[in-house]
Amino acid sequence: MQPDLTDQILELVRLTSTDLPPDVEKKLRESRGQETEGSAAQGALDTILNNVEMARKNSTPICQDTGTPIFYVSYPEGWSTRKLTAQIQNAVIQATEKSFLRPNSVNTVTGKNTGNNSGDEHYPSIHFQETEGDKLTIDLMLKGGGCENVSIQYKLPDVSLSADRDLDGVRKTALDAVTKAQGKGCSPGALGIAIGGDRGSSYAASKEALFRQLDDENLDPTLAGLENKITDQANQLDIGPMGFHGKTTVLGTKIKNLHRLPASYFVSISYMCWAFRRRRMIVKGGEAIYQ
Repeated sequence: MQPDLTDQILELVRLTSTDLPPDVEKKLRESRGQETEGSAAQGALDTILNNVEMARKNSTPICQDTGTPIFYVSYPEGWSTRKLTAQIQNAVIQATEKSFLRPNSVNTVTGKNTGNNSGDEHYPSIHFQETEGDKLTIDLMLKGGGCENVSIQYKLPDVSLSADRDLDGVRKTALDAVTKAQGKGCSPGALGIAIGGDRGSSYAASKEALFRQLDDENLDPTLAGLENKITDQANQLDIGPMGFHGKTTVLGTKIKNLHRLPASYFVSISYMCWAFRRRRMIVKGGEAIYQ
């Protein structure tokens, strides 16, 4: 019998909202040590890290914009996605009542906030995939509006950037996106990039790329090299933490390659702010493990 996981999902939401993942905090602390002593960049990172510690200690949101809840659910054969959807929606509502989430769901036509993060079939955002075995995995990302506003999609070739339909063109679009974002995306951020696909699948895949660990390496050596090059060159732009100049503008770059039509070459870039909130819950044998 399929269990009711509402309480476990509620804990996943709480953890995601209030406790920054270890790989992200590690990168921020490393970045703090690379900035000039006493600089505005170092001061911004000190404030960020103090905020991270306080949020974890007090179980309060890391950022006042608790973002769009984006769930990726890998479920065993025979489970009901309808029941899982209801449990996720109920957990999100309860998390809002407990102030782990801010009421963020606004009806675009009426302008009315639902007040509890209930919405429609696209809010919260839930993606399902059936897998083999008896293990359920739920990945959650909370993506803030500021970083989402500076995310962008390009269509190559782009004459304005002298960007052709190749990986160097991808590099040029990524650096252009970071330059346009400046401090508005709450840098230092991370880049999730999708190459190819159609407009919709490309944007979706760019978010999926952000579920990778910051310290991992792309299995494709060509893309691994491009990821490192984009990160290194972005950090030479002197935008810095929160736009105060400095050596740390991007914490990492993650790229996904999608097949495309001959007529289209899209590059979608999902910018994630320093409040890089993503967590995983694995349920097996009735026990929930959080990562």
